Amino acid sequence: MNDAAILVVDDNPDHLELTVMALSECCDVSSIATASDGVEALDYLFGRNSHAGRDTRQQPRLVILDMKLVRMHGLEVLKALRADPRTAVLPVVMHSSSTEKSDIAACYANGANSYVRKATDYDELRRKMRQVYAFWMTVNERFSNSG
Repeated sequence: MNDAAILVVDDNPDHLELTVMALSECCDVSSIATASDGVEALDYLFGRNSHAGRDTRQQPRLVILDMKLVRMHGLEVLKALRADPRTAVLPVVMHSSSTEKSDIAACYANGANSYVRKATDYDELRRKMRQVYAFWMTVNERFSNSG
């Protein structure tokens, strides 16, 4: 998928599927790309490996990024995004079950735009994803480094 508006990154297949289901109530599911870990997310965003040839000038409008990923921690993904001019200003919402103040602080210190605690049930997840979508996709003014 080359024209994703939202990239959802989560290494738990159930969380990934539920997040996409919740978002699909707000937007066309075809506008949502997914990655099962941080490496795959960076490959998608930077047009590498299985995503070689993807036009990296066309980035999603929003990344919803799980913090505690197994293969590559979400904070490392966030740092890589902020270090690359193609993704430096890409809005990133960290999505984690952690309630640790140090985790939340680390996300913001490394350039996260928002921190949303994972929901404890599907109705709460739907509500949170509707709010995330409404703000980042309809209220927030987008800035793009590309022309």
